[in-house]
Amino acid sequence: MKPAEFDYARPGSVAEALDMLARHPDAKLLAGGQSLLTLMNLRLARPAVLIDIGGLTELTRIFDDTGDLILGALVTHRTVETDPLIAARAPLLADAASYIGHIGIRNRGTIGGSIAHADPAAEMPLAAVALGATCHVESLRRGRRTVAAQDMFVSFYTNALEPDEMLTWISIPAIGPDQGWGFVEYAHQHGDYGLAGAGVVLRLGDDGRVREIRAAVLNAADRPVLFTGGAAVGEHPGPALWEHVAAGWVAETEPAADDEAYARHLCAAALIEAMTAAQHRASERFEESTAQW
Repeated sequence: MKPAEFDYARPGSVAEALDMLARHPDAKLLAGGQSLLTLMNLRLARPAVLIDIGGLTELTRIFDDTGDLILGALVTHRTVETDPLIAARAPLLADAASYIGHIGIRNRGTIGGSIAHADPAAEMPLAAVALGATCHVESLRRGRRTVAAQDMFVSFYTNALEPDEMLTWISIPAIGPDQGWGFVEYAHQHGDYGLAGAGVVLRLGDDGRVREIRAAVLNAADRPVLFTGGAAVGEHPGPALWEHVAAGWVAETEPAADDEAYARHLCAAALIEAMTAAQHRASERFEESTAQW
């Protein structure tokens, strides 16, 4: 099929894009187009105006800002996957990007587009929630505001942006020297939509016990589901603990699947594998830091 008729605009700056959104609140923003164009071709999305922001190179930058890594909304998935600064500062994000579709999709799709699309089975929303990212949004009338990643996703394909707002930047807390991470996704084959997946950030104390844990799962509800702390804090990490924690967490999920029990089983397996990977990395990083003294 072909999309319904629409007007096309291509702003040359963020300010111009915001002006267009203010004048056309029923418009849709086009970034990489890997999600929106498919919906338009199926006529599931019928924007009267399509605002193509793909030329806004100001939103393709990546830089450090104190303890955070700042990514423009138009940074592509392929850049997230391969950029050395992201690999050093937010490796969970880079790991998650490698699971997105195929390389052609990663070359065009953007982190901001994926977050705004709010697909509960997508990798970037999950990674943003697991990492405790902050979304920076702008509008001509209201100016700038911030939205915590866990508050950005309202329901299936529904975000917390107002009609005249645009996601411009994403701030991601850097992984610390006492933290480990893990990302796991299960699919029929690499590049397919994830059946289940989990991202975990874990901090161990000097005594080796769990000090902090933050985990998120995909395709387990109408949005990425965030879990923090719980029964893991203060305990010695290991298979028995991870199985106990995962069982408690998946009981809170609401997968939109024909076989909910199987969906929860996959979700628990992904959590256990991601938590185990995070534990090993946290232990290795702690040993490396103490060996330097």
